[in-house]
Amino acid sequence: MSSFKTFTEKQSQLQILPRFEFLKGVAQITGGMLLSITMLSSSIMAGGLVGLAISFRNLPDVRQLQNFFPSETTYIYDINGKLLMRIHGEANRQVVSLNKISPYLKRAILASEDSHFYEHNGINPTGVGRAALANWAAGEVREGGSTITMQLVKNLFLSQKRAFTRKIAEAVLAIRLEQVLTKDEILEMYLNQVYWGHNNYGVQTAARTYFKKSAQNLTLGESAMMAGLIQAPEEFSPFVNMKLAKQKQKQVLGRMLELNWISQQEYNNALKQEIKLGKIKSFQGSALPYVTNAVAQELIKKFGREALLKGGMRVQTTVNTSFQMMAEKTVKQWHQTLEGQGLNNNQIALVAIDPRTHFVKALVGGVDSKTSEFNRATQAHRQPGSSFKPFVYYTAFASGKFTPRTTVLDTPVRYRDGNGWYYPRNYDHSFMGAISIRTALAQSRNIPAIKIGKAVGMNKIIETCRTLGIMSPMEPVSSLPLGAIGVTPLEIASAYATFANYGWQSPPTIIAHITDSSGNVLLDNTPNPKLVLNPWAAAATLDVMQTVVRKGTGKGAAIGRPVAGKTGTTSSEKDIWFIGSVPQLTTAIWVGRDDNRQLAHHATGGGMVAPIWRDFMQKALKGVPVENFKPPSKFPRPKSK
Repeated sequence: MSSFKTFTEKQSQLQILPRFEFLKGVAQITGGMLLSITMLSSSIMAGGLVGLAISFRNLPDVRQLQNFFPSETTYIYDINGKLLMRIHGEANRQVVSLNKISPYLKRAILASEDSHFYEHNGINPTGVGRAALANWAAGEVREGGSTITMQLVKNLFLSQKRAFTRKIAEAVLAIRLEQVLTKDEILEMYLNQVYWGHNNYGVQTAARTYFKKSAQNLTLGESAMMAGLIQAPEEFSPFVNMKLAKQKQKQVLGRMLELNWISQQEYNNALKQEIKLGKIKSFQGSALPYVTNAVAQELIKKFGREALLKGGMRVQTTVNTSFQMMAEKTVKQWHQTLEGQGLNNNQIALVAIDPRTHFVKALVGGVDSKTSEFNRATQAHRQPGSSFKPFVYYTAFASGKFTPRTTVLDTPVRYRDGNGWYYPRNYDHSFMGAISIRTALAQSRNIPAIKIGKAVGMNKIIETCRTLGIMSPMEPVSSLPLGAIGVTPLEIASAYATFANYGWQSPPTIIAHITDSSGNVLLDNTPNPKLVLNPWAAAATLDVMQTVVRKGTGKGAAIGRPVAGKTGTTSSEKDIWFIGSVPQLTTAIWVGRDDNRQLAHHATGGGMVAPIWRDFMQKALKGVPVENFKPPSKFPRPKSK
């Protein structure tokens, strides 16, 4: 007993099927060739295969194709609809309805593959008989004689191995399928399923690859060339051998002329038409790798990897291509500048967010995505240093017990740390004595931040961070106000953006909208902000952070309009930051090394990152009107708790 295996698109194996016993008898009959052909043809014409189909108990149920959705390519676009990337598994496919396919292509396919398609019931006796004669004479299976319906069930359910038993199974399944689907439904499914070479499945992706146009707009000459590819798409591909592709085109046009489906004039014109090829697009890289990689990771979290590779999603991002490219160019230029200043092997990450929507407008995960795909903007957890201090002072303001004018002592202090003592120091090792909170933040004094943190409670500060979306592990230790945690640039940019919107927050996202290939909405990220912070405390924090840029450590970020920001420098200069906002845009920039070694002695966020922020924001805000932040007086002050 021999056997054959059948496969679905997911390669699930069906049970082994027995070969029909009648085939043994056929092979033993004297004058076997002629008699076998006669018997096979008679069986077909008498509807014998319909009766034999009862024996195929384990064949797939073709009724499942009534709800069949083939795997499709996922497309990622920028905010204006510009294609950024195609993501797919083995099959690069975009499904299109039959009425969106050129009538020339439909006729060319039928002429080439199955000219009696609309007349038979799934099998063509003439074709099968001719193939049987050729196969018997050769002593092996060489010709298929398959109808379009038979080809479809083979592609969906059966192995590609040529065998007599498989041909019978094709015929049985084809008869069954013709009883379930209409001819147009079968043809549409076939045209979207068939392989056209160069990882293109279905007419739409093939048309765009070969001729840089929709399947709906294919000419007669282009259609005939595409129809000629089906039997051996890579071999007959015009990308590989234009001469051979033209020969196959001529054969298809000749068959259409023979069937009187085109005129002699149409035949002549089609042969003369200049063929303008497109480009092979499968597995092309992304136009904006850091953006599309972040989108892909988000899609996997929400829908799973299978849906990403085969779900045919249409994803609109929040990013404008030209804006993102400007951000990437800025990062590359400043990488070289910092190298010249002694910051060897530096990496830079940048995240820009619209605080009104929390839409990500630019996301740069490193100096060069070609040399490193690691996305530092979303994946690198680095210490924020003093850029953490606004969370401390916001918590103090929200308690109702502190204002920007509250005095705090910048004097020596020590705290119990296990069995020993913790002696916090300021960056310059000096003390300023009694100063206001405004001055303490503007000058980035460490000791006042710790004292205020102790006063309001470290756990309260952690609560503030959680509310703002910072989920990194935190302990209520004395050094917490100095940024002794790990955050991603995206996390801290989103947190500052919530300050810039006076406590109103939407989840930060790089995805605006997702539909399936039929236009059904899968995800709509239209902003739906919620008030998560006290508005007065947020406005007071912004007010103090404006002093940072006007008079403090962030003077290098001044751009001639109101800016609220904060520098960040960790001990031993491993991470340096500047995060700042105008009412319309919040941008966080981090500089560090992947090996977490010191950048350079005396490398600071104010001295080396603030100028990068200034350069980027001046470009980003070109043509954007100047706006002032709302003062705290516009909001009711919280009552002391």
